[in-house]
Amino acid sequence: MVRVPEKSPGREAQRLETRQRVFDAAIAEFRRLGMGYADIGAIVAAAGVARSTFYFHFPTKEHVLAALERGEQEQLAAELAQFLASPRQLPDLLGEVVRLVTGIEQRLGAVLFRDVLAFHFSPTRPRDSEWTSYPIVVLMVEALERARDRGEIHPEADLRHSAFFFLLGLYAILAAVQGPTSDRATILANFAATVLRGLEPR
Repeated sequence: MVRVPEKSPGREAQRLETRQRVFDAAIAEFRRLGMGYADIGAIVAAAGVARSTFYFHFPTKEHVLAALERGEQEQLAAELAQFLASPRQLPDLLGEVVRLVTGIEQRLGAVLFRDVLAFHFSPTRPRDSEWTSYPIVVLMVEALERARDRGEIHPEADLRHSAFFFLLGLYAILAAVQGPTSDRATILANFAATVLRGLEPR
């Protein structure tokens, strides 16, 4: 019988710490120059590791963005789930989604946020086959279903596509109108109002 050596807890902790250090250095470089111009040499120098270590943890720069996006999506879903733990009206739901997504933009900075959006819609990005793999969409659909049960939404409305269209429109506005301005705030408010009118019972 061949025994498979177990991973040392200390070694695994060291691996995760190194990965986090490389990730943090890469994000700092992306934030400064954008992913396209980011230099892996500068990243590994800042992280204090060999170039091969970067590729061990992240085969490409896009893999760093994938890890960042995944973490941001998980945090977004957790914060929206907490918000929806109490009864909410439909305008409050859409307003909170706008607030949370623009909060990501402020946290990442304009350059990195645009890179994340571009990566999200990139044709070369691995696609999830099921819409249920996006927890933010699942939460929105569940909240829309509750609003429909309360009579706030037309009974024949396509809730899944409504959630997708709202998120796509929100991302498009943030990509096209950059930076928090009064004009963008007005555009976002008008967009949410338009979506609400489209969902209202006829």
